[in-house]
Amino acid sequence: MEKTAVSKAIRDLQEGKIILLYDSDDRERETDIVVAAEFVKPRHVEIMRKDGGGMICIAMENRISKSLGLPYAVDIYDAAVGRYPVLADLRVRRLPYDERSAFSIMVNHRETFTGISDEDRALTISRFADAAKGGRGAFTENYRSPGHVPLLIAADGLVEKRHGQTELSVALSKMAGLSGVSCICEMLGAGKSLSKGDAQEYGKRNGYVFVEGDEVVEGWKMWQKNKS
Repeated sequence: MEKTAVSKAIRDLQEGKIILLYDSDDRERETDIVVAAEFVKPRHVEIMRKDGGGMICIAMENRISKSLGLPYAVDIYDAAVGRYPVLADLRVRRLPYDERSAFSIMVNHRETFTGISDEDRALTISRFADAAKGGRGAFTENYRSPGHVPLLIAADGLVEKRHGQTELSVALSKMAGLSGVSCICEMLGAGKSLSKGDAQEYGKRNGYVFVEGDEVVEGWKMWQKNKS
């Protein structure tokens, strides 16, 4: 039986390899470099920084954010608006591609120096899944904020509720039997996001699986069906 792009992506994530994840022609039209967070090394961060160029983020399953007590950034702004009215004026009224941003806070691992180097960010990202397993106490003991790695919170229900890179990458992590935490970075081109075609060519040159959001959604449905 021929392996699908999703099955290949799952295999590569399990082996700590990079995959390329394209959301949709109807959404951001962006490709992200993705690695399972628990396997991130400094070389992955370097590749994301040089070949991706976007923000290097941690994407987590919704239940993890709840166990850690992590809010969405917009909820922090809403809570602080009475003291800092400018936040009301800055609040996003409507995104051109979605209803709500997945951004939470930014963190560094406490063992990092500045937090921005490839080694520091790899430490922050790779240790996150283990710290999350220990709950809020283990998380706050090992992490500080503000930091250099943005946290993204997936919608509850993942791709059944939202088709962002956050949900798609976390869904792949779950299907791979991993932590439900991914490291993602947008690929940029000259002045805008890297085109789908250029991202596919980059994947071919480097031996990275290229998987599309619609394929992940269908794979998730089959995985859920087989699991039940």
